[in-house]
Amino acid sequence: MSQFSTEDEAELQTLLRKLLKSVKDRISGAPSVECAEEILLHLEETDKNFHNYEFVKYLREYVESSLGAVIEVETENFTKGEGHAVGSGQDTLVHAVTKNTRESTQYKQMMQTLKQTMMMVVESLINKFEEDQMKREEMDRKIQHQQSISQYADNCSDSDSSFNQSYAFIKHEQLQVIAEKLDPGRPREVRWEALQSLCHAPPSDVLSCESWTGLRRNLSTALTDPDPELSDKVLQFFAKTFSSSPLNVTKDIYASIAKTLEAHFLYHKLSFPSGTTSIDANRPDMARLLKQMRLMNDFQKEVTTFWIRHPEKYMEEIIENTLSLLALHSEQGMSSPGSEKSLEPIHLISLLDIKATWFKKWMHGYYSRTVVLRLLERKYKSLIVNALQQCIYYFDSCDALSEETLEMIHSLEHQQIGPAGRTLYTSKELEFVYFVHSLCVLGRLVMYTNGRKFFPIKVKKRRDPVTLTDLVVILINIMYQHPKPSCGETALADTMSPTNLVMEVLRTLCDRTECAVECLYQIPVIETLLAPLITLLTGKLPKLNSMESALTHTADTLARIATTERGLSLLLYDRNLVSAEGESISAAHLIVQFTQKLLAKELQVENSSSMSGAFIFVCRQMYNTCEGLQVLRPYSLHECIAQAWRTTSSMSERVPTPVPGAPPALASQELQSVVAWEEMLLDNLLNFAATPKGLLLLQQTGAINECVTYMFSRFTKKLQVSRCEKFGYGVMVTQVATTAPGIVALQSSGFVQTIVVELWSALECGREDVRVVHPKSTPMDPIDRSCLKSFLSLVNLLSSPHAVWELLGHRALPNKTEYNLREMATSVLDLMDRLIIINSDAKIHSLFNYEQSHTFGLSSLCSLGYDYPELIPDSVIPGYERVLGLSKEAEMTGVIHLLIKKEHF
Repeated sequence: MSQFSTEDEAELQTLLRKLLKSVKDRISGAPSVECAEEILLHLEETDKNFHNYEFVKYLREYVESSLGAVIEVETENFTKGEGHAVGSGQDTLVHAVTKNTRESTQYKQMMQTLKQTMMMVVESLINKFEEDQMKREEMDRKIQHQQSISQYADNCSDSDSSFNQSYAFIKHEQLQVIAEKLDPGRPREVRWEALQSLCHAPPSDVLSCESWTGLRRNLSTALTDPDPELSDKVLQFFAKTFSSSPLNVTKDIYASIAKTLEAHFLYHKLSFPSGTTSIDANRPDMARLLKQMRLMNDFQKEVTTFWIRHPEKYMEEIIENTLSLLALHSEQGMSSPGSEKSLEPIHLISLLDIKATWFKKWMHGYYSRTVVLRLLERKYKSLIVNALQQCIYYFDSCDALSEETLEMIHSLEHQQIGPAGRTLYTSKELEFVYFVHSLCVLGRLVMYTNGRKFFPIKVKKRRDPVTLTDLVVILINIMYQHPKPSCGETALADTMSPTNLVMEVLRTLCDRTECAVECLYQIPVIETLLAPLITLLTGKLPKLNSMESALTHTADTLARIATTERGLSLLLYDRNLVSAEGESISAAHLIVQFTQKLLAKELQVENSSSMSGAFIFVCRQMYNTCEGLQVLRPYSLHECIAQAWRTTSSMSERVPTPVPGAPPALASQELQSVVAWEEMLLDNLLNFAATPKGLLLLQQTGAINECVTYMFSRFTKKLQVSRCEKFGYGVMVTQVATTAPGIVALQSSGFVQTIVVELWSALECGREDVRVVHPKSTPMDPIDRSCLKSFLSLVNLLSSPHAVWELLGHRALPNKTEYNLREMATSVLDLMDRLIIINSDAKIHSLFNYEQSHTFGLSSLCSLGYDYPELIPDSVIPGYERVLGLSKEAEMTGVIHLLIKKEHF
């Protein structure tokens, strides 16, 4: 039995002290001694770092050294059956061993020794604490005698003992005195000293004291004190509390700040800047409000990480205090631009958190989202109404603000409030940040079913309530009216550009089926998206501040709508749109007509190539399906794209070899643009092959070889098909390989050779983990990943008789007399010669892994023999018969099945 020496006791004392320091916040935050004991008893369940504490590690090692031999003996006895039987109705082996170990003499001795030692360690710690406490009280008495005015200023400071530094508590009597000194009627110096003392005290002691109510009231009063040093000192104490206290403590501090701000805005109307005036962030009263609001906002963004571990009432109190503050809204808040109105909390939170990060985080989790939506619906719906009203106000004044919007975005993009940053903000800037904040709030709200239930919403100056569809239409029109940034401002204007903010909302709605059905798959939305197209088709110019940007974003939204079954059906078959000729047609017809005009350069638009690519992509989402191809077939879009490709290709081919001194035919950037446009046209032509009928149309254009070569170049670079397609190039390869021209194009592009080389390398490069696989075996045997990928690609290629005939028909096997060991197979015929029809010793000796490579080749060919046994040459049969003695049952089944179909059994 291990005994504790004097050194062991000293080490235990040190380790226990460290453990107590680590859990100081939890213990000090407990309302009673009993709660503190419960926290310690359940520490292993609640503290993820429990097993990393040195004290716990020490005890674990002590237990293992004391009981390790006993546990081994008991385990061995039960394993050999020498102990009591462990039947189905008794404990498991582990429980039985544990039970016997706990009943052993060694366990009892260990527990007795450990208990006695720990009692001595704890008693020593208590004595040390009391000794240090007495020294500190003596020191306090001396200080009181010398400086009566600061009687309690240092009572909460720590002594030199490292243990005492973590566990010194401030007395309730001292806090009572501090609370009295913070009374607004006391001199400034007295209140300042009291605040300094308070900042040195543990926050948990302060909030759990009996005088907290009065202290809190005085602290709230100090927050509004005109002396910035006093209010900043209170914020310092609150910030310390936020960073070191549990939620049941910090929620009270948060409530104090929120209610103080709410009272200030209720009783002190702040003027909203008008005309050329601005608000100054350095003005004392404004600086104080911004600091308090920033502290609140920082807490709002962090609290989501831990409030799920606390009762819902804590979270609900924080959310309600926030919504109550932000919902403060004067009657003049949404008046016409010329009327006087007040500065409100929502303007400040918008200035500090422009994109409403706090709201996005609160809405992310179901736990908090339900509370937010419930409170908004029952008590604070005005917050949503005002956000919608602000978006409508911005939309109505877009024309007046368009010239100034870019300048505002540029100045606000990298703003930093404070002495080091900008300090003056105009009324238009405040309105703009409020609009951005409101747009982000609404965009997040409509993502969720219960959020969409807020609509329709009645707002001022609108006869009818605003529906979800109305909101989306308003957002699209805002996107149309936003001005185009200059080249130098593009990067800066991205994150807060109304266009990009609206597109972010639209993309989110497109990605969620329920959101898209309720918000986007509506006739007014489609009409709004297509209105500029109809205007251009009639020969007029639409009212767009940036035609290229607006139409590109329109195409992006339409493409996302077309990727879903419901959205595609709406575009193809709903004939409620009026064309340029006055006929009622579907959106699909209008889109393809517009695309044809763009390709033919018959419209008055700049940079038509960029827009053409965007709208071809919309058409591509439709002709990728059989029903979409049927609707678009009369327009011969494949011929239009092919003709544009030929024109572009000839332009790039005519570029002469550069001659020194001669002017270049095309600038480098222009040439890159031409090449990119050529590849985009090939890519869209290639995607006609997504359907059998589309593949036939692709063959008729005469560009199938170029399309397959382009596909092969992207396939080798492991590039994805596009941002919307739900299939990879493997599906496209299978489709192309079903026709003779398609497999010829695949062969000439190098696609087949690459797959064969990859398969050969996986089999014949000494890979011991390669196993035989049969595609129709159940279950499939394990196989090396690279080998399986190449094999599946090969099966895709051989998926039709046309492909097999083009690759193997009337071809003679090499049957060489000698094979170089480094000679690789580069065609399907080479694979058959080297891996399947092994009819000579030279072929056998040329393989590094003869058995597994030969068996793999034979079983792989079974997949072809299942459907096309007539294509398997009879010279293969001896190899199949020979492999029956080598293959596992799964492969034997496939081989026998093929031989039966070949009438050899």
